Amino acid sequence: MNITTTLPKHVVDLLAKKANELNMPKNKLIEKALTVYLENIEKAEYAKSYKMAGDDIDVMMVAEEGMQDYWKQLKDTDEA
Repeated sequence: MNITTTLPKHVVDLLAKKANELNMPKNKLIEKALTVYLENIEKAEYAKSYKMAGDDIDVMMVAEEGMQDYWKQLKDTDEA
């Protein structure tokens, strides 16, 4: 799929320089860079959701109850 966009000259210059250094077409470098950037955003959002859940008392209570059940199952398995 093709897209058209406008970038500042200094970004285009950096892109051209790095693509030349890597012996890679500019569009492939943009694709790789954008993919990594978007994956990092997704990871950051995931980490943020875990932090928010850790600050939520109700979520922590449910998690602790689940851990108690898990430890009980482990203990029952070990005793069997």
